[in-house]
Amino acid sequence: MIAADEGATMQFFLDRFSSPIGTIQLVFEGESLRALDFSDYEDRLHRLLRRHYGDCRLIPSRDAGPIRRKLDAYFAGDLTAIDTVPVKTGGTEFQRQVWNALRRIPAGETISYGTLAARIGRPTAIRAVGLANGANPIGIVVPCHRVIGADGTLTGYGGGLSRKQWLLEHERRDAVLPLFDHPDLSAESSCARRNPA
Repeated sequence: MIAADEGATMQFFLDRFSSPIGTIQLVFEGESLRALDFSDYEDRLHRLLRRHYGDCRLIPSRDAGPIRRKLDAYFAGDLTAIDTVPVKTGGTEFQRQVWNALRRIPAGETISYGTLAARIGRPTAIRAVGLANGANPIGIVVPCHRVIGADGTLTGYGGGLSRKQWLLEHERRDAVLPLFDHPDLSAESSCARRNPA
């Protein structure tokens, strides 16, 4: 879905952030994060931006300070630091509904695609939820890595399986979980493999 002002070229800023799992590209506008992806997936980042916004221009910048500080805190073990990063996305109304639901999954927990579909009131839309999950332009902050397959196996992650595994282990290690009803911490989790067109 292309933004409403599809005749105009949209302009966003691009910052690069070093993390324990590689260089991350932050696409932002003001204080809002528009996209987050890994530098070795730059082509996919551009495809997702075109899909969501049409023609857009990225201006190099080192001005994503508040977003960078929250990511630093997250990687240092403050898992809730990214919960307050403002995000702004294109996408369809359904996709945005799925992405909003992803942000409500607490760090250290995982849910299945079926559970996510039920949470948004669309229990039979498991495949559509998986596709929306895979079209998520804001990795980590919109945590698609916290969604698992029905059998708990790894089914892919847009940033690579090793990064998904690292993120889940990082969150499980540092999460403060309730004493009861916590997730099965031994289950492997997955995010739908992104499938940019």
